[in-house]
Amino acid sequence: MEQRIDSRGAVLMLQGTASDVGKSIVTTALCRIFKQDGVRAAPFKSQNMALNSYVTEDGLEIGRAQGVQAEACGIQATTDMNPILIKPTGDMHAQVVVHGRPLAHMSAAAYRSDFLPEAKRTVVNALDRLRSSYEIVLMEGAGSPAEINLKDRDIVNMNLAGWADAPVLLIADIDRGGVFAFLVGTLELLTSGERARVKGFIINKFRGDLALLQPGLDWLEERTGIPVLGVLPHIPDLNIEDEDSVVLDSSSGRSSARSLDIAVIRYPRISNFTDFDTLAAEEDVTLRYVSRGAELGIPDVIILPGTKNTLGDLIYLREQGLDQAIHAAMRQPNTRLVGICGGYQMLGRELTDPDAYDSGRAGEGAGLDWLPMKTVFLPEKKTIRVTGTLLEAHSKLIHSESPVIPIQGYEIHTGESTWMEGSVPKPLFELTSSHRAVEEKWLEGAVSEDGRIMGTYLHGVFDNDLWRRAWLNKVRLDKGLAPIHDTFSAADRKEQAFDRLASITREHLDMNRIYEIAGLTSRSPDR
Repeated sequence: MEQRIDSRGAVLMLQGTASDVGKSIVTTALCRIFKQDGVRAAPFKSQNMALNSYVTEDGLEIGRAQGVQAEACGIQATTDMNPILIKPTGDMHAQVVVHGRPLAHMSAAAYRSDFLPEAKRTVVNALDRLRSSYEIVLMEGAGSPAEINLKDRDIVNMNLAGWADAPVLLIADIDRGGVFAFLVGTLELLTSGERARVKGFIINKFRGDLALLQPGLDWLEERTGIPVLGVLPHIPDLNIEDEDSVVLDSSSGRSSARSLDIAVIRYPRISNFTDFDTLAAEEDVTLRYVSRGAELGIPDVIILPGTKNTLGDLIYLREQGLDQAIHAAMRQPNTRLVGICGGYQMLGRELTDPDAYDSGRAGEGAGLDWLPMKTVFLPEKKTIRVTGTLLEAHSKLIHSESPVIPIQGYEIHTGESTWMEGSVPKPLFELTSSHRAVEEKWLEGAVSEDGRIMGTYLHGVFDNDLWRRAWLNKVRLDKGLAPIHDTFSAADRKEQAFDRLASITREHLDMNRIYEIAGLTSRSPDR
């Protein structure tokens, strides 16, 4: 018997003509608009493929886009918003996370043949729970609904729209060219029933004079009988966290005249790269991503970010000559080296994965040997939100007049790092778990005696405003520059970005029509 989704909450689906056309950002915009209008809305993506993940308040892992969208809605994120998360570990293998917990490492073929036939119940039940709690659920598709080879076991596009009886808005990116061919071609590859679900088009990332585009819009509506609900402009400097590391292509190798040069190593399986968005937003920082040793130079700070495949990306780092380039840069007296999560593990001496918990393949290897530490990958994946403080003894690490530097963030990692026998640990933070029934405190991270080398499992560490500025000011002082006392609030910056996105989107979309398509009474101020 066909399962039926609870109909108490409205549902609206946003699909795209291809990947990276703006589905996530348009969904985020509508999340904030509905919140502003007093509508209780929630995001949903049945299956997400991403290495940039998000930890919920109860310590579970979902795609970062749905976590950010929940923030735009003004609600706590839950795993119902992204019940299935795929984290690639190689070209044909991935870790499959179901309701926030790792299920298994699978090949693409095994995922399709063994997992997908059983996945519908997970997806339907999660969406049912959301619809029983919210006035509207904004469902985001993945890739394109016209991927003929995948349609028979689709759980994220038109099959899902059918299960939910959802109207669909189809989004296309005009910036990549061929927007009318993308839209019409997508419709042509849908069944008649699927085409009937498409209730409107949204054209994204437009640059230019709308009057020159209007004849094409008129033709499109006449050709398809489907209205164009709006043309969204290209929005520079959006300041909303991206999910796909393809966005790093535009920042690799970037240089400027800003006083601090921070280089982030970009390996193939880089994860949670948004850890560094707030660094890039500081007025004195140039943040650039490098993939080869020849690109590194002598920056003020080198960051090894998180990775979904620590051992594999460590091999890549060496193949590209980045290990030697890092050693050369660290010969300069003031260059600093930072490792976050998998990058922290790389800073140690030994890494061991006997049961293939890190990447799906058993292995071991030598670390970069910057810290006297070894890491063993374990079956339990740690996902937790934490609060804490910087330990007092690190005057060589920061410059601040504040006696206490608060810290909050989250951990997502498989692996336990311990000091080698005979080494004296110098931990970085004292942390407290934020969601367990029994409060737990522990010391976390590591810092070298001179403060130049630092490692932590803590993602989001640079979103802490006082810490970020105090650490940057110490880098400035070591470089002979005066400290900067003003900074920004990362939390306020995020809220302002949501509101800016909503304002621009509201200006260019027919929100009254969107309310009508969703089956809701419009509450927009322009009604």
